[in-house]
Amino acid sequence: MLPQNRRLRHLQGIYLRNLSFTRPQGRAADDLEADLPSNKLQALHDGQPHQLHHARSSESMLPTRANSRRRSTNLANVSPITRQKQLEYTVESRAADVFFSLHCHEEEEPVYISEVGERAINFNFRFFDLSQAGPPVTRKSQFIIKIWAKRQASWSLLLTEQVDLRALNYLGSLRNHHFPPNCLVFHLVDGIYSFELSSKRPEPKQAPTLPTSSYNALMKLSNLDNSIQDALATREALTAQINSILERTPPAADAVPQAQESAALAAKYVAAETRALRSAQARRAELQSSIEARRAAIQEGRNAQARAAEDVKHAQSKLPASKALLAATRESIHGQRRRICEDLAQIFPILPSPSGAPLSFTICGVLLPNTDYDPASSSSTEDSLSAGLGFVAQLTNALQYYLSVPLPYPVTPFGSRSSIRDDISMLPDSQREFPLFLRGGATAQYRFDYGWFLLNKDIEALCVSAGLKVVDIRHTLPNLKYLLYVCSAGRDEVPERKRGGVRGLWAGRMKGRSVADDGASISTAGSKSRPGSADSEAMGGAKAREQLMGRVAGTSAGKENGGLSLGIDGPSSILGSGGPIGLPFDEGSTRLTLRTKGLRENVGAHA
Repeated sequence: MLPQNRRLRHLQGIYLRNLSFTRPQGRAADDLEADLPSNKLQALHDGQPHQLHHARSSESMLPTRANSRRRSTNLANVSPITRQKQLEYTVESRAADVFFSLHCHEEEEPVYISEVGERAINFNFRFFDLSQAGPPVTRKSQFIIKIWAKRQASWSLLLTEQVDLRALNYLGSLRNHHFPPNCLVFHLVDGIYSFELSSKRPEPKQAPTLPTSSYNALMKLSNLDNSIQDALATREALTAQINSILERTPPAADAVPQAQESAALAAKYVAAETRALRSAQARRAELQSSIEARRAAIQEGRNAQARAAEDVKHAQSKLPASKALLAATRESIHGQRRRICEDLAQIFPILPSPSGAPLSFTICGVLLPNTDYDPASSSSTEDSLSAGLGFVAQLTNALQYYLSVPLPYPVTPFGSRSSIRDDISMLPDSQREFPLFLRGGATAQYRFDYGWFLLNKDIEALCVSAGLKVVDIRHTLPNLKYLLYVCSAGRDEVPERKRGGVRGLWAGRMKGRSVADDGASISTAGSKSRPGSADSEAMGGAKAREQLMGRVAGTSAGKENGGLSLGIDGPSSILGSGGPIGLPFDEGSTRLTLRTKGLRENVGAHA
């Protein structure tokens, strides 16, 4: 590579040889004057007074004696340990941690910082690539290199050199060279260079001999080149003549073709503008229709908004009444729930156990423990446990409807053979039903315990819906009694049962039958109208209604006097000709029988 072509982008690596800390900094006066021209010397003499500088020479400039020789017998008579310590001291006095940094004149920050070489005298730093620094840096041929060293505990600047790549001397390789102290060697793309060592010419490259042309071939090429140059000159002359003739020729002969061409071009422009105009007109019509549609939609929206505002205005006038009705309805629902919960508490009485144990209760006279019992109990204990859980299941199933709280685990109340289903856990469909009664066996015991646990979880869900905090879900009856107590509590009186229901339906049915019979007798005696028709209702319906109300009043009076006399026990006595109306729901005549199919008959016999 020619010296003038060397740039910073060609630099790939830097070596440091013979690290030395005794080398003086700066340049000597004799070396400086030897390198400067005469005008610079004159300026130096005319300027500041002379100052002594250290010489850059690596050897002493004092005259030496001719017969003096190097003494190598200083360590000849010492012990090997002393010699080893002396060598280690010599190495340690010159070894250090070193790194370098590259700087440019216009750049404040260093262009490149090398890695740290540890405890050595000669350093081969890693190769680097400065192509990423940008053209302002890579096109430079001059830069500054700073050598930093650390001997004890702090870093110090050891050497600063301003490098001009065009002034480097080619070395070829690092072998067979005596390097002076702190010698910098630069590795470029085409070889190794240095400042302080003499240049070495690179060996010529061995290339194969290439064939060349003969004299006759070269002469033919020269003649051909002359002919080409003459042809080019002739073409230029002809071009100039044609241009001059065209300039002198009047333009009248070419007026018609140019006019025709201009007319055709104008016609093309007119056709293009016509198409653009039609497209714009179609676009305008489309936009107008879109605007009309939007206006219609906006008008329709405004009308709907006005209607909605009018509805809101009317609704606001009805809002207080609706709120009052909603509050009354909620209060009525709350009262009915209180009444229902009190009825359920009376139907399924939960009382403390006669034994007096803490948190021990009975439901309907059946003792139910709090999930802790003896699995090896007798059959009578198993039957009472199943019956108690059956009552709890029936009460829990009723509460979910009255309190409007769906149970997470559906309950199937069936007396002492009740069951519960788990549709949440990952179980086979055939094993989702869990019994609430004991059937014997370890598997049955596990399924029974899990079913009881699910029933307690249902009771916990009901308590949470009522705002109660369950301390222990294993207390089945205490939690259920607490729930009924809270749901039936309130400041106001418990409302009465609403009229109707089963009794009302049965009374209406009896009323219809008696009215039909009396109406038939009246219509048969007084007219020929069909029983149950509009005419018969108009003629005899009022009288039949009065007779029915009289019978009902008589029945109520009889009950107030101390009882109700029934000739025949059953619904057939209600239609007696002259007697009072008897309802099968009256307490004096009703006979209730509780029969559970499939249960054991003599439970106490096995105790």
